[in-house]
Amino acid sequence: MKKHIHTIAKIALITTYLVIFAGAFVRMTGSGMGCPDWPKCFGYYIPPTERTQLEWQQNHTYNKGQVIILNETLQVAKTSFTTSSVFNKSNWEPYTKHDYAIFNPLHTWVEYINRLLGVLAGFATLILAVAAFSYWKNNKAIPLLSVFIVLGMGFQAWLGKTVVDSNLAPLKITIHMVMALLIVACILYIVFKTKPNKTEFKTNTKFKNVLIIASILTLIQIVLGTQVRQFVDEQTKIFGDENAILWLNNPTITFYIHRSFSIIVLLVNGYLLYLVKKSHLNYTKINWVMAILIVEVISGIAMAYLHFPFGSQTLHLVLACILFGLQYYLILEAFNTKNKLQTL
Repeated sequence: MKKHIHTIAKIALITTYLVIFAGAFVRMTGSGMGCPDWPKCFGYYIPPTERTQLEWQQNHTYNKGQVIILNETLQVAKTSFTTSSVFNKSNWEPYTKHDYAIFNPLHTWVEYINRLLGVLAGFATLILAVAAFSYWKNNKAIPLLSVFIVLGMGFQAWLGKTVVDSNLAPLKITIHMVMALLIVACILYIVFKTKPNKTEFKTNTKFKNVLIIASILTLIQIVLGTQVRQFVDEQTKIFGDENAILWLNNPTITFYIHRSFSIIVLLVNGYLLYLVKKSHLNYTKINWVMAILIVEVISGIAMAYLHFPFGSQTLHLVLACILFGLQYYLILEAFNTKNKLQTL
């Protein structure tokens, strides 16, 4: 499988980014509690499509663990049984991990698809781990990182369960995303190291130092962004989805830092682009970095002043994750080159 590992790693990377996109879409649509239990959804492997499927029914067979909504509470079947004409409370027990008992078919299926993509990414990384051991003699970091990726995906699945059980605690959602970025970095390392024909790049100390600074600034900006997102999530719960105009009333100091910090990030990466163009370095990905940064700034302005247009939050988050991946890959290229320029 050694000759296929590069392709497998790219598939794992794509599926991981799909999970990040799906997670961002879940947050944008408010679908995080679309499936109130985990790993099943209302006790089903394939979730319901209508509210009537979650209402108690006469002469109906329920399997152990299936869920109904009764008097605005979730009730779980203790065992498998068939109902009579009268509701028997002894067959049911309340779901105690949270009190969220709302069924919205759109939210349910958005969350369910998010989970399916998570399973797909999990299988992709598991196959990657198996294939990576063909590199044991050449580069032990590759199989070891692949094992870490599988464990990281397992941690993500467990963390996803705790996020649902906590009724979408903001801090846990943030940890969920940071872990996803770490997994992306590990997969990118394997993608780079297993690339059949590597391009040699010219570089020097100044370029590498500025690149490191730019990447650190981007990470800081992402962390600040997650803090702002936590604030917005809390405001959404207070004012409701229909009152986006109120979400940024009296924002925290973190919002202002995040907004102003974007100028610094843009300028430093602009300087990187200048260094690349001036010395004719072949780092074409820097063009994508700048393009994404410009769209990030525009989407940030749209959220702040146009009251969160549809899709702007998802676009902002997903592009930030792609930006992180591009800059990390640039670091791999810059620090794994043999040709060096002494001056710029």
